[in-house]
Amino acid sequence: MNSDVTEPEGPPPADPPLRPRRRWLRWTALGASFVVLATAGAVWVLYSRLDGNIRTDVGAVNQLRRFESERPRQIVHEAKNILLIGSDDRGGDNGRYGRDSGTQRSDTTILLHLSADRSGATGVSIPRDLMVDVPACERPDGTTTEPRFAQFNWAFELGGAGCTIRTAEKLTGVRVDHHLVVDFAGFTRLVDAVGGVEVCLAEPVDDPDAQLVLDAGPQTLDGEQALGYVRTRKGIGDGSDTQRMTRQQEFLGSLVRKVRGEGILTDPTRLYPVLDAVTSSLTADPGLDSLKELYDLAGSVREIPEDRVRFLTAPRQPYVHNPNRDELVQPDAERLFTALRNDRPVPEDLDSPADPGSGTDSGSGSGSEPAASEGPSGAPRDDAPGAGFAVARTGLSGPSGSPVDGRPAATGSVCG
Repeated sequence: MNSDVTEPEGPPPADPPLRPRRRWLRWTALGASFVVLATAGAVWVLYSRLDGNIRTDVGAVNQLRRFESERPRQIVHEAKNILLIGSDDRGGDNGRYGRDSGTQRSDTTILLHLSADRSGATGVSIPRDLMVDVPACERPDGTTTEPRFAQFNWAFELGGAGCTIRTAEKLTGVRVDHHLVVDFAGFTRLVDAVGGVEVCLAEPVDDPDAQLVLDAGPQTLDGEQALGYVRTRKGIGDGSDTQRMTRQQEFLGSLVRKVRGEGILTDPTRLYPVLDAVTSSLTADPGLDSLKELYDLAGSVREIPEDRVRFLTAPRQPYVHNPNRDELVQPDAERLFTALRNDRPVPEDLDSPADPGSGTDSGSGSGSEPAASEGPSGAPRDDAPGAGFAVARTGLSGPSGSPVDGRPAATGSVCG
């Protein structure tokens, strides 16, 4: 074998330079990875902020746990009952919407029933002036109130959402699975976030208490004006609570149509302010206190046809001892509540307007009832108008505020 091997002289040859295309692909991949990570980080920050906006109602959970033995049992477990509460809290940002800073009342309460198969939904408005049995409730300071016969909205002032839930359960026999509380400030921010909502007025509105002055005809309301519009009672029509509740329903219909019609749900730059406004105004039980849980709930009801969604007011009439208060009409109310408890369709004959003669003023009570000028704590009341939904098959008015299901719309809500 020849052992004479010639060794190469000098250093080994260098690797060939990267071709321009390979270098470009490498930098593109690195850039894309950076964009993905940055976008994911930004999305996570936004998600975390929205998720963190929602407050958990620990007080209500503790109160319900304490009084569990008094609560009704669930009959149809797959069905869901959610209590929606509009808070008339006069502290913080809401202080400018009325007097009595630091007090709170439920200005709107709706019991939303979702059928077990999610093929239908029924929303029942509980009038704030309805005279009901309010059970003993736990105050924020840990003390317990005495049971009393009072207006429904006193429950929220006495013991917050927990007391309101227990009062609604005592009234209806329907077990509440979840609850959401929305405050006034959140409502105004929501309307502003969508760029205002158009209404059509048959007559001018002038209500100094609501700081609302509007001309007749089409008007686009900002958040502050919208709040005054859905709350005012003295400034529009005959001043009845029934007309006000119908007006609120029509306004919500206009708001929903705007969100859907202008593609806000598919435009991230417009959707985020809306979600921020909504989530920052929410207080919920632990089962609905995150974006994921709210999204899952929305997903379960998204496909419900509009003709299978009904809103109505609990059957009521003027209270026998005070016409400025309400009482349930029996046996109609019990027929309604029985249908909800058993996840059955609400009888069609209940789908009629509440008594139009229900109180048009929040004046003093009579007889042995608590004076309307005083709240549960004995403090002077601020009888700013309340809220609710009037009877409607879908809860949405027609285009430009037209009547729903052929029923006349409320005075002041439709252009003449």
